Amino acid sequence: MHLHDPAHAFVPYPDVPVKSAPTGLLADLHFGVKDLFDVAGYPTGGGSPIVLAMSGIKTQTAPTVQKLLDAGAQFSGKTVTDEFAFSMNGNNAHFGAPLNGAAPDRITGGSSSGSAAAVSWGLCDVALGTDTGGSVRAPANHCGLYGLRPTHGRVSLEGALDLAPSLDTCGWFARDIATFARVADVLLDADPAPLPDRVRLLWPSDLWAMLDAPVVQALEGATRHVQAVLGDAAPVDTVALESWDAMYWHFRYLQGREAWLTDGPVIERYAPPLGPGVAERFAWSRTVTDAQVIAARAFRLAFRAQLAALLGSDGVLLMPSMPDIAPLRSTPEASLEDYRNRAIRMLCVAGLAGMPQLSMPLAAREGAPLGLSLLGPAGSDRSLIRCAERIGVIAQG
Repeated sequence: MHLHDPAHAFVPYPDVPVKSAPTGLLADLHFGVKDLFDVAGYPTGGGSPIVLAMSGIKTQTAPTVQKLLDAGAQFSGKTVTDEFAFSMNGNNAHFGAPLNGAAPDRITGGSSSGSAAAVSWGLCDVALGTDTGGSVRAPANHCGLYGLRPTHGRVSLEGALDLAPSLDTCGWFARDIATFARVADVLLDADPAPLPDRVRLLWPSDLWAMLDAPVVQALEGATRHVQAVLGDAAPVDTVALESWDAMYWHFRYLQGREAWLTDGPVIERYAPPLGPGVAERFAWSRTVTDAQVIAARAFRLAFRAQLAALLGSDGVLLMPSMPDIAPLRSTPEASLEDYRNRAIRMLCVAGLAGMPQLSMPLAAREGAPLGLSLLGPAGSDRSLIRCAERIGVIAQG
């Protein structure tokens, strides 16, 4: 546990030793764990004082955490998460806002805020996070890290707090692709749907059209480099089904209904004070109707089939990770919510499809990191990581 934590990344729990194997693939690495995962000897707080109060000390460690320990990685501590993991800003009204090691004047992004902060400051080599609506990909973009949202269900979330189970995934962060790939060797079995050596790179025009011109310009060098390595990207006019508004709302209905089913009973029973943004999202989630959920589930199936057909067994989308670099810490709450809503339109592609998306720290703008992503067919996670290993590092100008 880091006594000196300049990033405010770790939850200040009393230090309890967590045993790891003396040797293994990850024996030289230290890792942090988002405070949604159970670690024996610690409570699980979920970024919420009421959840923390109810938790008690856990006696079992989540299997995914245990895999890292069994591979020799050493536990650094539990990291701060946004409240109930239902935010993308990295600012917890009760536990504070971890600092972005790549751009300290800007937000980390959430909800895996502490995990991204800890890795970006070098307080640990790797950290586990979760991604429901973008909670690994957003902080990876903002903090200059590699971050994966895996194929849905690929990495176990047993022993972790839910938000929206049909969308929740377990991902991780690292500063470099070599370290990131070593963790993949431990957490991911062989790809059920590996990509061929020669992938078919695709340029989703409707996704790129969401970006402002300066952001496109900042990503130009990286996109050229990726195409030099993986092959020219063929333009695809439309990834969205129906419209981006339809994509956004159907995603929100699914996430909202499941979040309310997960956390609504505690919120209704105890009426805990919720932070800005989180309170409004839960209040809205409570209003989602059965009809909206039924329509959203049908929409998800249709979109999943459409994107699977587009990608086939060899297609990979080359896409922005987020609409822009991280907003400044001084950005008003209303503007952060606008940014989040723009981001969801981009992030919901992998979420609705259940497909893996890897954000790579290949660009920068105004001195802050900017991510570029590869999105592949379900079950191609390790192949995407191998693509990133081939792409390597791009020198920032």
